[in-house]
Amino acid sequence: MRYIRFILLMICAVLLSGAATSCKNDGEKDGKKPPVHKKHRSKSILTPTSSGNPYEVMVVCSDSAFAGYVGKALKEVLNRPIPMLPQDEPSFHVSHVTEKHYDRITKLFRNIIKIEVNPHYSEPRIKLERNVYSDPQLIMTIVGPTENGISTFITEKTNFIIKYFSSEEINRQATALEDEHNIKFNEKVYEMFDCELYIPIDLNKMKVGENFIWASDDGMSSIQNVCIYSYPYVSQKVFNRGVYIALRDSFMGANIPGELEGSKMATNPDFVTVDNMQIQGHYVQEARGFWEMTKDVMGGPFVAHSQIDTVNNRVIVVEGFVYAPDKMKRTMMRRLEAALYTLRLPEKKD
Repeated sequence: MRYIRFILLMICAVLLSGAATSCKNDGEKDGKKPPVHKKHRSKSILTPTSSGNPYEVMVVCSDSAFAGYVGKALKEVLNRPIPMLPQDEPSFHVSHVTEKHYDRITKLFRNIIKIEVNPHYSEPRIKLERNVYSDPQLIMTIVGPTENGISTFITEKTNFIIKYFSSEEINRQATALEDEHNIKFNEKVYEMFDCELYIPIDLNKMKVGENFIWASDDGMSSIQNVCIYSYPYVSQKVFNRGVYIALRDSFMGANIPGELEGSKMATNPDFVTVDNMQIQGHYVQEARGFWEMTKDVMGGPFVAHSQIDTVNNRVIVVEGFVYAPDKMKRTMMRRLEAALYTLRLPEKKD
């Protein structure tokens, strides 16, 4: 069995090496179509697909615990409003089952938090498991000697719990985009920026400007958008909040006009936050805020990532923004945000 496994691994390595070489040569030959990079997750054919919608969390605990301090702490954490949305929208949708009803059906849920009260534990702790009963799946088990101690621990770990489940969902959606995305948009991004960016298929309306590409689904009641643009990297000062807003206004104003004459997209400077983060070991500036149309009442939320393309000494900015008056925007914004994580800069492609 060991030799069979070794042979299979060698065959896979040869096939992957050949595919990578073929992709690279194709990209170099025509200079237009990007090489194909797909990160297929290994999924057992015996593991069922998980149930539930993205950003849904099922809590497994007793009725008394869910009605008491533990449930209150969890609901305060999971129902915390998402930042930079015009309406208050909870981070997650929360459901509850008891241990008795935690069976072969409910165990398939994609996001699970289990509460275990056991006096043998000296202090509360978190255990994480993936793809135990279904795929994709994350099970977070929070254990502790008392319910009061667990509830306090949950409050202390608010940011960890929110970020962990959020990151898990973003990774799932980004992986799905690698398998199914707008190919024409990706080819245009590769042609203009020597980068790759995977966006949802339904964002099929495209406009090309100078160092700028804008894609939209052009919906009737709501509009989802992704754009990418670049500018020279001169120093780390370009990641200053004020400089970012000025550059964003310059690109958006020149490329996204409003319906009224003289109207154009602008940034509301009173509602912009910038944070530094790392994605695959690379520095990224994440910006969130609200956009608006000058001389008009249109507006909505946006999220953007700015990264340094060290090969070409420039900054690449990818952004998702939504126009959806009188609609909840959580799902749409998170869908677009996942697309931003698929950006592959020139130095990353090989």
